[in-house]
Amino acid sequence: MKPRQQRSCALLAALFLAVPSVMAQTAPAPGAAPATNTSPAAKTFSQQDLDQLLAPIALYPDALLAQVLMASTYPLEIVQAARWVKDNPKVTGKALEDAMTQQPWDPAVKSLTTVPQVLQQMNERLEWTQKLGDAFLAQQKDVMDTVQSLRAKADASGNLKSTEQMSVNKQAQGTSTVYVIESPKPEVVYVPTYNPTVVYGTWPYPQPPYYVYPPSYAYPPGLTFAAGMVVGAAIWGNCNWGHGEVDVNVNKYNNFNRSSVSNSNWNHNVDHRKGVAYRDQNVARQYQRGGDRQAAQSRENFRGRAESGRGELGGMDRASLNDQVRNADRGGRTDGARGDGGRFSGGGRDNGLSGVGNGASTREASQRGASSRDFGSRGSGASASNRGSSSFSGGGSRGGGGGGRGGGGRGGRR
Repeated sequence: MKPRQQRSCALLAALFLAVPSVMAQTAPAPGAAPATNTSPAAKTFSQQDLDQLLAPIALYPDALLAQVLMASTYPLEIVQAARWVKDNPKVTGKALEDAMTQQPWDPAVKSLTTVPQVLQQMNERLEWTQKLGDAFLAQQKDVMDTVQSLRAKADASGNLKSTEQMSVNKQAQGTSTVYVIESPKPEVVYVPTYNPTVVYGTWPYPQPPYYVYPPSYAYPPGLTFAAGMVVGAAIWGNCNWGHGEVDVNVNKYNNFNRSSVSNSNWNHNVDHRKGVAYRDQNVARQYQRGGDRQAAQSRENFRGRAESGRGELGGMDRASLNDQVRNADRGGRTDGARGDGGRFSGGGRDNGLSGVGNGASTREASQRGASSRDFGSRGSGASASNRGSSSFSGGGSRGGGGGGRGGGGRGGRR
């Protein structure tokens, strides 16, 4: 054996002998549970973040609080709704309810048009609104627990008491005390005004909480209330403190939205997000699918047609193939004369671009994307909002977007 071959054999033998000792060090003992990573995943929003975000609204009545939390997940539609209310200040009551059936916003956003004070504050503090919605989607139970913690602090400071405008009830749930805040008149909402730095006692963080009023606003001591707003069945949100989540009063929801849903669960509807990015990565993976989902479906449809086409071509003679090509060319020229450019069957109904010709589809999609990103520069009639209203899980329908630009657009319903 040559010297080089001898060295190679020696190295292989040494490696072979070393493997059992390495395995003995790394393999678990018989019957032992496999090692797991027990370190908790880092959360996007710290407790300080949550306290700061929720301090301005933690003392709102439960129904209004739930409505604000749900609506905050659709910041672009908050802007559109606030502009609509500003342009239509005298539309109230039944006329407002009728008008909301014509708007494309999420039902949670529509409901806040009956409480314009709150809607305007969310619009003017848009950074806070978006962070609040992101925190609610990412850490819903933490958000609900934080509300209860802040209410307990307000109670300990002597600033949470029943009045003519709000009823405060303490309920024992296990070893915890749950604070339930309700309006004495279910059809009327009284919005409390208070200084978040003062009402909870000594603020424990170096950074102050968020404020819904300008810095120059002079807060009165304790809690004060503006005149009650008659909302009827518009405020249909509900806080489920036992499960750390929000849900829906189905009867009120159906009454205001003129629907017939039966599922009281609430789920975020990504279509009404209008392309606004999600801060939490897990939430982004769960919800931010829009165009990616449509593109993936189009690819799958194309693959299916391609496989079918290969099978057909396999049994087709050249003369038949030439006939198919001529017919396709003739049909394409006819479509061009009609002006609709043909329809791409992979994504027509969902993306609202089914009536746009192939040559223009990229420009149309780009323009629509720009309107989705435009948070404050366009009016409430922006094309990004032209999808139908949808409700929480189990109810409502979604309209397919526009067909208004290219001709031939079709509404979709699922």
